[in-house]
Amino acid sequence: MTQYVLTVDLKDDPSAIAAYREHHRRVWPEVIESLRRSGIIRMDIYLLERRGVMILETDGRDPLRCFAEHRASSPRVAEWEALMKSLQQPPPGGEPGEWWAMMEPVFSLEEAASQVIDP
Repeated sequence: MTQYVLTVDLKDDPSAIAAYREHHRRVWPEVIESLRRSGIIRMDIYLLERRGVMILETDGRDPLRCFAEHRASSPRVAEWEALMKSLQQPPPGGEPGEWWAMMEPVFSLEEAASQVIDP
């Protein structure tokens, strides 16, 4: 499994933020099935005001490939993705054309602990 962390901003509109939260309480079954088929093993989304953070684990496939397969899987999934995109905007610091921006890992407790040398 490979883990990625991505971020997106929701539109600066309380009704958009509320709608995003509500939609994610009842994700369409076709969307869940498609995510699984596209190689996504785990996906967690967290919000802090307008900032969204996604923790994603794939079966080893690149997340861009997983999401491309997912979006192309059915008209219903494409409808969901368009609906979600209508509530979002790219975060600052992302690459041009990037919607959910890949975050840079800067610290891992597990890695740091493995480098500690006992005196």
